[in-house]
Amino acid sequence: MSTTLNKISTNQISQSAAAFLTVDEASEGQRVDNYLTKMLKGVPKSHVYRILRSGEVRVNKKRIDADFRLSLGDIVRVPPTRATTTEKLEVNSNTVAKFANAIIYEDDAMLVLDKPAGFAVHGGSGISLGVIEQLRLERPKAKFLELVHRLDRETSGVLMLAKKRTALVALHEMIRQNQTDKRYVLLVKGEWLESKKRVVLDLQRYLLPNGERRVNVVTDPSKDKYNERQSSETIFRLTRNFQHPTLGQFSLLEAQLVTGRTHQLRVQLAHLGFPIVGDDKYGDFALNKTLQKHGLKRMFLHSAITKIRHPLTQEKLELIAPLPAELSKFLLKLEA
Repeated sequence: MSTTLNKISTNQISQSAAAFLTVDEASEGQRVDNYLTKMLKGVPKSHVYRILRSGEVRVNKKRIDADFRLSLGDIVRVPPTRATTTEKLEVNSNTVAKFANAIIYEDDAMLVLDKPAGFAVHGGSGISLGVIEQLRLERPKAKFLELVHRLDRETSGVLMLAKKRTALVALHEMIRQNQTDKRYVLLVKGEWLESKKRVVLDLQRYLLPNGERRVNVVTDPSKDKYNERQSSETIFRLTRNFQHPTLGQFSLLEAQLVTGRTHQLRVQLAHLGFPIVGDDKYGDFALNKTLQKHGLKRMFLHSAITKIRHPLTQEKLELIAPLPAELSKFLLKLEA
């Protein structure tokens, strides 16, 4: 049986009288302009800022600016507003819990998954349901559920989500301050000789004619007219080398992220001449096609371990996602 629930009901905002909304845990710490945009689905942002500037929006009976941050229990006065649309979410009582067996850690503040390869973390570009949309569908009573970071669609492993806004803000701050330790396991083409190597490269994002996002290494800063490049840093450690009689040489590496740029590991390694096997954007396409015939049908990139302090209790957490069976199986083939 299917029912339709209002994810954020605009009907609660009257068109003839002011509404008084109490800030809950899901909105604690949020800017008031973003809060109103969330609550007033279908209302243009220009109107949201207009009622803020005019002083019609009050928090605890006081005028506030757009960047004012809300606290738990604050009373927000919202003037009469005409909403044109209401966001709706189809919830099926028979919805299959796709990620029930992938949960690594969960409490009142966090949800951590071992994300399988092949799942985008959010919808878009022809994908109706990503991980976050699927989880919200499965958990319609969840007041708050947001991605803390992203993983590429073909990357598996540790994916963190926040169940409270305070947890999300704290986790984002830890990431910005480099207070997390994220380790990836990956297999590259070629013989990597150094036991430990620190790689620092400037990266720049760009779009292909079809709108697809890509990243390259900036080798000539003078060509970066708009100073859009970002420094990327990774520490690579060699785990072992493989010499296969027909497929060639490969190296199993551990990568420790110092920064977290888009496609960072994939672009750095391709630039160094050690593309990640199975990478369909920056890899060796001919080799990938050959490896598919030998059982490797995905990119060999896995987020294996994330060490972090709990965003609320400060407890040390070590979040571990074991190497997926299909990747372990391919390593056994290389050994044979």
